[in-house]
Amino acid sequence: MSGLIAGIIGGIVVSFFSGSEMSVSGPAAGLAVIVLTAIESLGAFDIFLAAVVVAGGIQIFFGFIKAGVFGEYVPNSVIKGMLAGIGVVIIMKQIPHLVGWDVEAELDEAVFEIHNFLDSTPWDPIVAAMAHIELGPTIIGLVCLAFLIFWDLPIRKKISWTRLIPGPLVAVVLGTVMNQVMHFLTPGIALVQGEGNHLVSIPTDVTLNSMMTFPNFAAFSTVAVWVTGATIAVVASIETLLSVEAVDKIDPEKRISDTNRELRAQGIGNALSGLLGGLPITAVIVRSSTNVFAGGKTRLSAIVHGVLLLICVLLIEDVLNMIPLAALAAVLISVGYKLASVTVIRESWKQGVDQFLPFAVTIVAIVMTDLLTGIGVGLLTSIFYVIRANHHASLTLVQDDDTWMIRFNKDVTFVNKAELKKQLRKIPDNTKVVINGRKAQLIDHDIYETLGEFAEAATYRNIYVEYHNVFGKRKL
Repeated sequence: MSGLIAGIIGGIVVSFFSGSEMSVSGPAAGLAVIVLTAIESLGAFDIFLAAVVVAGGIQIFFGFIKAGVFGEYVPNSVIKGMLAGIGVVIIMKQIPHLVGWDVEAELDEAVFEIHNFLDSTPWDPIVAAMAHIELGPTIIGLVCLAFLIFWDLPIRKKISWTRLIPGPLVAVVLGTVMNQVMHFLTPGIALVQGEGNHLVSIPTDVTLNSMMTFPNFAAFSTVAVWVTGATIAVVASIETLLSVEAVDKIDPEKRISDTNRELRAQGIGNALSGLLGGLPITAVIVRSSTNVFAGGKTRLSAIVHGVLLLICVLLIEDVLNMIPLAALAAVLISVGYKLASVTVIRESWKQGVDQFLPFAVTIVAIVMTDLLTGIGVGLLTSIFYVIRANHHASLTLVQDDDTWMIRFNKDVTFVNKAELKKQLRKIPDNTKVVINGRKAQLIDHDIYETLGEFAEAATYRNIYVEYHNVFGKRKL
């Protein structure tokens, strides 16, 4: 029920205040471990809700101090790798559901889960699922997946009325109808509620009062609540900023989201979610991608989804419980492939190794570890290429008879110290050296120190050193 509250607030409230037109917010798998640990350490769920309210307040503060700029420092190659990596993880996690191995009824991307390779690997559930294939879910899943493939073909797009209906919605309805037909024609393979966890299962006879739980207001005075709230705020904000940046990449209209406004919206949503008994909220890439691929154009689609979620939970929960997980798995596999398609990989390859390697490394790291670790590894790979490019392009060495010139082509820092020393070593004895810093606006202390050491050694090698526009530059 707390997850449903978070989904409803994420749709209606966060989307209304959001800085993104296409992002969809709700409870995320990335916070599942933090939530569990926090509830256990704080001792009660109502105390945990106080921490969620605190997290919301901290996120609002983040928005006002313009912390949303963080997401803009992640290279495009890493963002694209994040999208593709999440796509691969989605596919891997949904294959078991597609064939009826519903031991874990988790349908989110869960890319924050850290794999313990001493116990298991990311593909172990797939191997286990292949040994436990069930006919009913597999038929429903494969038919829904085939339908979604057809839905994306050009021939379907020529049928004008189909543009008004999202393919994933039709696929879910198709899977539900198929299962009802199986009850009449082949009851032996039909999916039944409570047997094998093959169907959606949400509480029935829900009312607004039964949904809501209020926080323990006395807990706001405890340090542990504020520490937990700060932890939730930081992780939720990072996931939100990464998700929003990624959604901007697949937005057909290529709009640029206001990330600071988004943080404030997330803060408002989390504060309200905590007050009403909901889980922490973030922008979620799977929901957002599904929104984009289903044809959403503005934030209204996310707001309507929140309203419909509330109506469905209160009025037609029995209908929702008829939906096969295999049909939902087919929808998510379709979304996952669009995020990690062969076309996406090919386009990244064409951009060169300096773009493709961070892209590929990010994918592998996300699949093998978790989202934040994958992003970190991708960033380090990108930084390596930035340093490498800066290392070679920052200065040049030219010669004219006995005169040598080292020209700084741009700002030089400690990153360029190794290249500078390499070039200085090439200068022979009994020559003249001109150090030209006209194009550099910034020269840091390490460079000045390296030049000073060279000039001191030059007196013993009969090298005359001349400086042009080198000193007096702004230092770091």
